[in-house]
Amino acid sequence: MKYGNAKVILPDALVKELQKYVQGEYIYVPIEQKKQKRWGEVSGYRKELEQRNRQIRKEYRGGVSMKCLSEEYGLSIYAIRKIIYQK
Repeated sequence: MKYGNAKVILPDALVKELQKYVQGEYIYVPIEQKKQKRWGEVSGYRKELEQRNRQIRKEYRGGVSMKCLSEEYGLSIYAIRKIIYQK
């Protein structure tokens, strides 16, 4: 998150209106709901997990046991089971 100077970004009338409520403090202006990205989309981690999960399901269908998969990927057997049976 980066900070911006309200006097530079906003019109004078809006700055004066904001000063009625807040002076010399930081305020957070959230992103509009429709523009907000889902978790992991910005960093690309969501895609990495999806690719890993596809590989786990492929290996399981190929005959690799859940125990071997849990050791290979460093996940619990419960987590592997959730990935395999995920819809």
